[in-house]
Amino acid sequence: MKVDLGDLHAFLAVARTKGFREGARASGGSASGLSLAVRRLEAQLDVRLLHRTTRSVVPTEAGQRLLEHLGPALREVESALDVVNGFRDKPAGTLRLNVPMSASRLVLPALVPDFLQAYPDIQLDVIAEDGFVDLLASGCDAGIRYDERLEQDMVAVPIGPRVQRFAAAASPAYLDRCGRPTHPRELLNHACLRGRFASGTVPPWDFERNGESLRVDPVPRMVVRLGAAADLAVDAAIGDAGVVYMFEDWLRPYLDSGKLEPVLADWWPSFSGPFLYYSGRKLLPAPLRAFVDFVRARSGGLATGPLHATQHPLPDRG
Repeated sequence: MKVDLGDLHAFLAVARTKGFREGARASGGSASGLSLAVRRLEAQLDVRLLHRTTRSVVPTEAGQRLLEHLGPALREVESALDVVNGFRDKPAGTLRLNVPMSASRLVLPALVPDFLQAYPDIQLDVIAEDGFVDLLASGCDAGIRYDERLEQDMVAVPIGPRVQRFAAAASPAYLDRCGRPTHPRELLNHACLRGRFASGTVPPWDFERNGESLRVDPVPRMVVRLGAAADLAVDAAIGDAGVVYMFEDWLRPYLDSGKLEPVLADWWPSFSGPFLYYSGRKLLPAPLRAFVDFVRARSGGLATGPLHATQHPLPDRG
């Protein structure tokens, strides 16, 4: 049975986004074109792939099975076709990256402008989210995660700063009014601006000093979605609402300007930096190969290799 690859891509776009209009926006096509392609595919396969209502579009059981296998298969086809890119003077095509919000703000800005300038024929598609993602099933070429969040059997390349820290801070006016903590446990008596993961978990705040580790779980004055709404917590801290806790690099401009003051700076915990990771079981598309080489050069040739996910929970890195 001969099936048009374009029809398969159309089904994939609609099934992933659960809508024809949404699929059209994601794929750059038209809703009517996607609808026609899916109907044509269903007619060829003689099976319904999507349940359509006025409010939603969801895969049937057959459609779900096809969706689970189709994404990785099409990525392999694209990778195989992309081998010819190696014969071009400059790599071309689309590089799809899935990264946490923190990486989109703290890691990629130092790399992306120079990379795009060096490779004008590569289009960069960055999806910033903080949930766990199956790269192949999501249609992405690579991702950025911290070691605890790496998927199994992935090749990892160090990217960005190799050591980072969490920091606590508050406005000088708040600290003048409520006092400056000298020990993490004193935060239990302060207004704290907390973060929540997409799963609904509000992670505790970790501190360490001279080999002593301490975890506190203060009652929140405000809770925001980590990553997506982190700036709201920062703005609230600047506005004298309480103590905020997140990446030091995220808070650094406000610490340097004096809008925020360090809190318990000698207790700030450090952790290893992020990795660019991708599957070691597939052909490397030319845009990804170019990006990997670019990142390696910027990282000073740090070693890479397969890493395996750990079972330790990740602290608040939103």
